[in-house]
Amino acid sequence: MKECGVAYLHARGEMVAPHAVEVMDAAGRKTRLSAETLVIATGDRPRYPGVPGDREHCITSDDLFSLAHSPGRTLVVGGSAEGLECAGFLSGLGLEVTVMSLTSDLQPQFDQKVAQKIENHMFVHGVNFIHQHSLSKVEQIEACGRDIISGVSETTSQVTSGKLSVIITSKDGQIKQEEFDTVVLAAGREACTRDIGLELVGVNCSRYTSRILVDEREQTSVDHVYAVGSVQHGGLSPTGLSVRAGTLLARRLYGGDVTTCDYSNVPTVLFTPLEYAACGLSEDRANLTFGEANIEVYHSHYWPLEWTVPARNKNSCYVKIICHIPDHERVVGLHVMGPNAGDIVQGFAVAMKCGFTKQQLDATVGIHPVSAKVLTTLTLTQRVSEAMMVRGNC
Repeated sequence: MKECGVAYLHARGEMVAPHAVEVMDAAGRKTRLSAETLVIATGDRPRYPGVPGDREHCITSDDLFSLAHSPGRTLVVGGSAEGLECAGFLSGLGLEVTVMSLTSDLQPQFDQKVAQKIENHMFVHGVNFIHQHSLSKVEQIEACGRDIISGVSETTSQVTSGKLSVIITSKDGQIKQEEFDTVVLAAGREACTRDIGLELVGVNCSRYTSRILVDEREQTSVDHVYAVGSVQHGGLSPTGLSVRAGTLLARRLYGGDVTTCDYSNVPTVLFTPLEYAACGLSEDRANLTFGEANIEVYHSHYWPLEWTVPARNKNSCYVKIICHIPDHERVVGLHVMGPNAGDIVQGFAVAMKCGFTKQQLDATVGIHPVSAKVLTTLTLTQRVSEAMMVRGNC
């Protein structure tokens, strides 16, 4: 950016007038800047639940990589994307991990049948799950210390975590106490929109989420103020989408372009131990949008070639496509759970933008022996699978 002539200020900004922003650097020096157009892209931060001990003794998913010691026995609060990803790699390192969710479902914005498969896979591989419980209190019962490690040529010390007493409460009011070494907060994120002067200039935010209300052009309630990324209310916020929206906004403002960002059929990925990627609608959302009778779901488990030699998890990987029957079985949702799922869905996202159908997918030649080939050979529908289960067939 600097090479392109963009001035970068490592400072905190606050709007103090319709076209003026006051910035303050780490040394406390203040400078006032003025601009014809203002773009807000302050992002979001992990949310604290507001219970005793949360800020004193818990860390967020953003802090995890800054620890000077092993997290040890870890409680992850929240079934968010960050929470599941953190739980997955900590478990992969051999640590005891528990994920606690306030609801009975993980990741409500994702397909719930696939989310259940993700949970099952993580559970089989050692991650514990507690549903419909909330965090009530966290206390430190053993201070952090240093373990002395004797080596061949020298003696070193290693920072160790302290013990935490954690009080959790179930949905029906039952209280339990457990001990953990680390508590990671990953129960959602809040937009960084407070104390930046939005009210002063008249920028409207959602009263429930504090995220900024925008139109299809990323324009706020103030004509010359725009908002991009996770500060927007009600929109998706993957990094790629934010970059795309910001690029198109710059082109409209200064390049004479009129193209707006398309927020439909945005591919996304979840880096759980078994990677999950999706594009388009979940099955639940498709049923609500078009009606269950108008939806056909084709699905299959598959076994990646690289898993055959070590005989890993033969029925763990899974794909499904969701088709709108009246529209020539147009594919409105595509879901892949398996190795390199994000790379697979990234390619098919182009086809979804073009409105491809099940017939066109069937006419596509699959590359042998790659995993994506399974999407070109789907014949089993979910209706048939469920009917076979009712009849007792395997």
